[in-house]
Amino acid sequence: MQIEHWDESRDGELNEANMRRKLEDRGYCVSKYVYPPGTYFPEHDHGVDKIDGVLSGRFRMAIREGRVVLEAGDLLVVPKHVFHSAEVVGEEAVVSLDAVRIP
Repeated sequence: MQIEHWDESRDGELNEANMRRKLEDRGYCVSKYVYPPGTYFPEHDHGVDKIDGVLSGRFRMAIREGRVVLEAGDLLVVPKHVFHSAEVVGEEAVVSLDAVRIP
C-alpha cells in the first residue's frame, strides 16, 4: 500500500490549491468531492491509476494490502484494476481530491 503524508517543509501549507498542484504536476486530472458522514463505497475498481487525497475528515480505505484510515494530508495511490472500498469515519464530512491519471 503506497501512502504519502503531507510534508509542509516540502509541499507548503496543506490546502486545496497546493494539493491540487502537487497531483496535477504528477500528470493527474483532479476533482474535488465532499462525502458526508455515513458515505460508503463498496468494493470496486477503476480502469485508470488514481490517487485519493484527503484535505479534511477521516476516510477508511480497504485495498488488497489491508486497511488504512486516511486523514488530512494523506494521499493513497490506487493502481488501475485494484479492487478497493472506502467509507467516511466519524461525524465529519471528508473533503477529498480524487486524482486520475490522464492517459
